[in-house]
This record gives sequence, structure tokens and C-alpha cells, in this order.
Amino acid sequence: MIKSTAALLAAACLFGATGAHADEAGFLRSLQGKFAGKGTVRIRTNSPIMNITCSFTSDATATSLSLDGTCRAMLIMTRQIRADLKVNGAKYTGIYSGSRSGPAGLSGSRDGNAINLDIHWAKIINGDRDAELTVEKTGPDEMRMTVTDMDPTTGKMVVTSRIDLKRS
Repeated sequence: MIKSTAALLAAACLFGATGAHADEAGFLRSLQGKFAGKGTVRIRTNSPIMNITCSFTSDATATSLSLDGTCRAMLIMTRQIRADLKVNGAKYTGIYSGSRSGPAGLSGSRDGNAINLDIHWAKIINGDRDAELTVEKTGPDEMRMTVTDMDPTTGKMVVTSRIDLKRS
């Protein structure tokens, strides 16, 4: 499916945390549950926007968060997604599975209600192997996942996927 959808969902799962501080543990637990929502995705930075619907279940503890989900575009494309993150102090690392490029590495940190992650794709996508994922808690039962990538033609950052999710 779409790299950005995968990236966004990867970000959401990014939390297979180990050794988390109390602050991180509480934040991770707040992301546990079943979520569903809608958003947009682009296959490439210069391709048209497609509407998507996603649902996933996240399992969180004080030290981990794993996410299993599915996103659908145009009722014909479906992508299974899994993300696992670990936290050591304030540093998040993990793996995202679900991209056509293969497993992607995730690394970053949390700033307030947002986890900002660098994505390192297994293969070149949009001219390089790097993108950015932000997983933001936007309300007590809501989160937003946004993937941005640099357009190789213009050099500008482009939102390749954005998904708004609500606890169901």
C-alpha cells in the first residue's frame, strides 16, 4: 500500500517501550485500546491524495506498546500494519512492518503529547530512505499520525499521510 500510511501506523506502534520513565509509562498506557479513523495518503510525494480508513488495536503496558492494524484505500487496497516501539529513558526506537519496502527503523523522542520519529525505510522511497513520523495525542481518546517526506523534485517537505483516530 502506501508508504506514508505504513509510516503513520508505524509511528503509532512505535512504543514497544522498555525501561520507560514514569512519564513515558503513563503516556504509553494512554494509547492502549481499539482505535479507528480516517485520513489521507499519497503513494509518492507527487501523487494524488487518496482517502483511507484505518482500525487498529494497541496493547500497552508501562514499558511497551504494540499496534496491529489495517488501513484501506478506495475499498480495493488493504494493508496490514504492525509497529513495535521501545523506550530507553527519553529515546524511542522500533520497527515498523507493513511497507512494501520492507521493515523500517524508527527512532526519536517525545515532546509533550507528540512522539517525533525518524523513519529509515528498507529501500529508497521518494528519492531517499528517510521520512518523518509524528504520533500526537490530540485528546483523551484521540490521536493523529502524520508522515512527511521530502519531495525529490522540489526539496520541500510534503505530508504523505495523515490519519485522525478515535478510541472506539
